[in-house]
Amino acid sequence: MPHASDTRQSIIDAVLRIIGQDGIAAVTNRRIAKEAGVSLGSVTYHFATQHELLRESLLHFVAEETRHFTALADACTDEPFDIGQAAEVVAQVAGGNAFDSRHIAPFELYVEAGRDERLRAAAAECFAAYDLLATRILTQLGVPDPERLAGVAVALVFGQQLRRLATGAPAEDLVDTLLILTRFAPPQEP
Repeated sequence: MPHASDTRQSIIDAVLRIIGQDGIAAVTNRRIAKEAGVSLGSVTYHFATQHELLRESLLHFVAEETRHFTALADACTDEPFDIGQAAEVVAQVAGGNAFDSRHIAPFELYVEAGRDERLRAAAAECFAAYDLLATRILTQLGVPDPERLAGVAVALVFGQQLRRLATGAPAEDLVDTLLILTRFAPPQEP
């Protein structure tokens, strides 16, 4: 018999797959149960409401992303690196994720957070991890005021990732965009 946490995780994974494949509107308890290979009763036992399903799915994704991006950020503090090394990190972030249903789902969840303020704290936590990585990269490159520019860099990444998702544009476009950002960063105020 599967452990309750395994069942719960199977349900969350199924929710992320469904959202990535067909959007939030496709998330029904019956479909989740079928996709997760659990009983319908298990879905409602573990998650009383659709909001709870969406929130827990976003929190799960956030926890994974936060661990991943924090580890990348920590690796950026060991020793200074040049623009080429920074481009490699950005390429890893941009090109490392295939746009399968599991990676499309977070974009849907972030849009849902725009509609449902109860999801915003979870989304903000994930963006804080993205900002941390961007700040570390910009700091290593000697870009003035990296904390202020981190949000801009993250916005560029998300915009380029959405463009890549929608058009199939290569990850190299993202690397080029970020290299331009670092080159033309405004000088630090005295």
